[in-house]
Amino acid sequence: MLADGPASDPLGRTGLDAVRDLQSAHKRTSAPAAKPADVFRLLIEGERKGIRGVLATITGLAGAGPRAVGTHMAVLENGDSAGSFSSGCIEAAIVAEALDVLREGASRMVRFGEGSPYIDVRLPCGGGMDVLFLSDPAPNVMRRALARLDARQPVVLRLSPAGHLSVASKPSSPTNGWDQDGTFAVEHPPNLHLVLLGHGAEMLTSLKVASSFGAEVVLYSPDAQVIEAGLAKEVTSVRLKSASDPVELHGDTWTAFLFLFHDHAWEPPLIASALQTASFWIGAMGSPRTQEDRRAALATYGVCDEAIARVRGPIGLVPSSRDPSTLALSALAEIACAYQ
Repeated sequence: MLADGPASDPLGRTGLDAVRDLQSAHKRTSAPAAKPADVFRLLIEGERKGIRGVLATITGLAGAGPRAVGTHMAVLENGDSAGSFSSGCIEAAIVAEALDVLREGASRMVRFGEGSPYIDVRLPCGGGMDVLFLSDPAPNVMRRALARLDARQPVVLRLSPAGHLSVASKPSSPTNGWDQDGTFAVEHPPNLHLVLLGHGAEMLTSLKVASSFGAEVVLYSPDAQVIEAGLAKEVTSVRLKSASDPVELHGDTWTAFLFLFHDHAWEPPLIASALQTASFWIGAMGSPRTQEDRRAALATYGVCDEAIARVRGPIGLVPSSRDPSTLALSALAEIACAYQ
């Protein structure tokens, strides 16, 4: 169903004035990028403090949209929010609608953009966006969802316009869509876990890019400058002592290993250890010739051909990248595509 018009706000303002005022406040206070875990945490923290909240979810798009179906926002009764549905063009309207949902105490579906009663609220790229607003989402469900993500396990949320919310470990039907029983299912994987191994400028630039992307980063390096940079960003940083004394690496299905060594003698035992994990991506810097030498070294080290074939190289979406910044962007873009 569609809302009748823009909601009022706690100060008594109504209609588009409330939306514009909230828009101004939201630009000053909101963080544009938020993972699903951040959205869940805000709702849980609000409930702990006795502050009611709304879980807003994009359930459909007509035409282009700035965010994908299944994206969440959290809005608290005091106006705090987490997540975004655009680059600041629609968030104030989402907050205003959520506050009205809390006042009524009933969940609702609302169309924004094309076909919406909000004639002054338009998506930046046109089209329409359907959003499901869940009033007072069950805190025990939010805690279960967050616990799964914190334990690096995928979570499936099932939401209904009637206000019901549940969590599952596996989808019973295709996710990010409506089921036959009238519930909307959206699956969230754990955050990208990126293990950077190497030394030099490539490690420093990759650390910056990965941190901006929001990946969970772990560093392994014999380079004191790299270790210092990692610790400054509060990243787990392990100093490698010698190529003959490798460390045991760990990773799950949502882990990528990026090797950035100029001295390739460090690689065979470390890559062999990475290949023992369930990681979705393993890649190493270097030319096609370097990759051939790497494969031969891994075979000498006792790694089987099937495992060696998992090691990507040359890496990156930009061919023959030599500048450290370009290489970092190129490699992280390839990893992000594989993660998605």
